[in-house]
Amino acid sequence: MNIRLYHPNSIVENTTVLLTKEHTHYVVNVMRLKRGSEINFFNKEGEWKSEIIFLDKNRVEVKFLEKIKKVSTLSKIELAICLVKKNPMEMILQKTTELGVSGIIPVVSERTEVKELNYDRAKKITIEATEQSNQLVPPEISKVIKLKDFLINLDGSTKLLFADINSKDNLKTEDLKDSESLCILIGPEGDFSPKERELILSRKNTISFSLSKNILKAETASISALTLINYFLKL
Repeated sequence: MNIRLYHPNSIVENTTVLLTKEHTHYVVNVMRLKRGSEINFFNKEGEWKSEIIFLDKNRVEVKFLEKIKKVSTLSKIELAICLVKKNPMEMILQKTTELGVSGIIPVVSERTEVKELNYDRAKKITIEATEQSNQLVPPEISKVIKLKDFLINLDGSTKLLFADINSKDNLKTEDLKDSESLCILIGPEGDFSPKERELILSRKNTISFSLSKNILKAETASISALTLINYFLKL
């Protein structure tokens, strides 16, 4: 079994490092690895093969052997998601990471009931999903932002793909052409208010589209939208 762990710091071949307390517990107590076992470590610079050179119940030291994967072109698809309750939010973080989203922007709108995000927990979920899905770079998680400020701060060249339950238009391949970056916008339970919807649609470079004739939960809409866009972009 190929074990992959995230290592945020730079990695240099033929150097050694002590594992964190969390990784030590995982290696010793969960995976029950032995001295000489191999582990792959990854970060935004690539992926390296390493070997355990020392192991006891409280301390694991590894040696980085060789680089086995280089960083390829990164996805430029962000997800702006109105905050939802803990369980669906964690599913959104996990599944959209698996699907290759490059950034997650937690948004607060008029009808958003949840106003905060546990960043430590969110980061842990996205790192684990990156490990599992054989990717190199966990998505960047932005600070919680109000919808109006999000729209003001969004780069004008970014195409905003608004999953709009009031739209009758399907997303088309042509909608995604000539775009350096894309951002999917998913609304809260109860949808955006009419005033908010007007504000979203007034932004230049915004495309409103329908995901389904049915009303989807936020987690379903997030996964569906990202899957659809990945299909069009052949990602």
